[in-house]
Amino acid sequence: MTASKTALSVNLNKVALVRNTRHLGIPSVVRAASICLQAGAHGITVHPRPDGRHIRGDDVPALSELVGHHAGAEFNIEGNPFHNLMEHVRLLRPHQCTFVPDTEGQFTSDHGWEFPADAQRLRPVVQEARSLGVRVSLFMDPRPELMAAAREVGADRVELYTESYARAWGTVRQDEVLGSFAEAARAAQAAGLGVNAGHDLNRDNLTDFLRAVPGVQEVSIGHALISDALELGYEATVKAYLARIDAAFA
Repeated sequence: MTASKTALSVNLNKVALVRNTRHLGIPSVVRAASICLQAGAHGITVHPRPDGRHIRGDDVPALSELVGHHAGAEFNIEGNPFHNLMEHVRLLRPHQCTFVPDTEGQFTSDHGWEFPADAQRLRPVVQEARSLGVRVSLFMDPRPELMAAAREVGADRVELYTESYARAWGTVRQDEVLGSFAEAARAAQAAGLGVNAGHDLNRDNLTDFLRAVPGVQEVSIGHALISDALELGYEATVKAYLARIDAAFA
């Protein structure tokens, strides 16, 4: 991968969700991560929620160790820093932590941080993570006016919450919504932030997003990618997503 291309981080939560329906240890999240990395994925993402509904606490160090054996691969742990996330960050010091303002038991991530409302409480946990050598990304709605505030609390990157784009893709609103994401990305970059993106990106909509939104450094994809892997297998699916990324830069 050249530096100008977007990295693909595979979110393994849904693999763990299936495993947790039985007590057999299958499918293995470590095995899934290994195949995805061997197929060319650039990183692994997990979101260990307090209720352990998918990724569990003991999965996190096992996956961290595995990623460490793949040169250049990155481990991203996401979640709410005021729940259980920081214990993993302190212990494992992943390459990146993505702070997400989920409530306990929330069905799925559905909004970003608010500023100035969240600034005071975010600043110390951002500073702590960075002091441990961990890159910090904040999960944010695509609102250009908030990007400078994210930088002011010490974040290195933002992860743009892309569900609104996924809903608009293929409709008459697609270009309008893409424009709002492009504007947010430019505002983030102007503030000195890197830009990640994720949530409901898939094989169909990924290329259009990356063509329109400048400088996206990483996409984190879980639900759609693992769903595709049920039909295609992990290796073929990862290669298909990498091809969609390549198409955006062709």
